[in-house]
Amino acid sequence: MKKLPNLDALRFFLALLVIVFHLPNLSRNQGLPFYNDLPIFNKGIQAVYTFFILSGFLIVRLIYLEKETGRFSIRKFYLRRILRIFPLYYLVLIFGFLFYHMFLPYLGIPFETNYSLKEGLLLSVFFFPNIFAFSHDPGGILKILWSIGIEEQFYFLIAPLLYFLKKTKILQVLIGIAILYFIVFHSTSSAYLRNHFFVYFYLLSGGVIAILEVEKKLEFLKRSIIIPIIILSASLLFFFTNVFQFKDLWLTNLTAMVLLSLFIHVLSCNNFGIVIKNRIINYLGQISYGIYMLHIIALNAVVFIFIKFKEFAFFNNIFTIILINILTFALTIILAHLSYKYFEKPFLKLKTKFR
Repeated sequence: MKKLPNLDALRFFLALLVIVFHLPNLSRNQGLPFYNDLPIFNKGIQAVYTFFILSGFLIVRLIYLEKETGRFSIRKFYLRRILRIFPLYYLVLIFGFLFYHMFLPYLGIPFETNYSLKEGLLLSVFFFPNIFAFSHDPGGILKILWSIGIEEQFYFLIAPLLYFLKKTKILQVLIGIAILYFIVFHSTSSAYLRNHFFVYFYLLSGGVIAILEVEKKLEFLKRSIIIPIIILSASLLFFFTNVFQFKDLWLTNLTAMVLLSLFIHVLSCNNFGIVIKNRIINYLGQISYGIYMLHIIALNAVVFIFIKFKEFAFFNNIFTIILINILTFALTIILAHLSYKYFEKPFLKLKTKFR
């Protein structure tokens, strides 16, 4: 299957947004200087939502195209997802529990937990880390796993649904489920869904856009370059300003869902031949899963060092902020590269056998 363009670059951009969101938050919590005055420093959750749409777009597109040829296998689908997601997920999970329950106590660093180890392990191991993260606040290294849980829950539900549905009914059913779930999620009786970020409608919207593109129902968007320019401009405003942040949660989510779905479509299917070919950026996009998962470990390490040397006051606040950012980015990329090359790659090679 032909690889869609520009999505690796998008992945890297989204991972960066998550990093620059967490950097000032942890620095502030530990009494270090920080800077987050620009809107771009507060778009971490929006970046994760875009990851969700992208995931729904790619996964539903893949299943839909495989159904067209009669080659869709649920077993192979789950094996591919397991080999891609599970190794690094469980590595970070194990490290996180060891970090908060053994490493920090050994160093005499106070960290209060308000959950039983059994409960935390059960929720995390069986892919409900979003419930664990937002019910107990177990610490950044474990909390970062919440989004992976949402994706895995979606994969668990979407594959059987699309397998049993007739191809001609898939688009209608996905649109219906997306609308119904969006309404339920924002109803007054669904606080639990909102509090634990069960935002499946973002993944569903990505899937809807994917099928519309495969069925060539979005060709009208390709007749003029003006519409893609408008969508790209609005998307830049979305990430770099607060123009699309509304009082009503449903309106904010609806705007993000529609705009970001179209944004991904423009980048991958309606880009008028404009393709990002920079090898460094595309490689960083390839290892973006590691960047996302490991950046919080790198950040904790850098912040820990600066806390230890804070009393010596080597640098002023501005230089400290710059140095924390540079070191965190550098360490994150090093960890992600090593993880990809020496830990993830063997599983990815095995994954190709189940295409």
